[in-house]
Amino acid sequence: MTTFPGQSPYFQSHAMSEERLVNIETKIAFQEDVIEELNKTVYQQQRKLERLEATCEALARHRSSLAESVNEISPAASERPPHY
Repeated sequence: MTTFPGQSPYFQSHAMSEERLVNIETKIAFQEDVIEELNKTVYQQQRKLERLEATCEALARHRSSLAESVNEISPAASERPPHY
């Protein structure tokens, strides 16, 4: 902050308060932008997590279905050979 000779203490204090207020408002605006970006990122990650969970569940069902099909076709394939 630049001070000039003959400025009253009130004016100097008011100018400092104004500068501090502008700095605080700038920081708040920046933080609001960051929070908005973080919210978008969290939302996108949640959506991706839901898709991955659905994919895992589908794969587990498919695996179970394949195992059942193999057992129906050849029940002996799931049995241990006599030498075990």
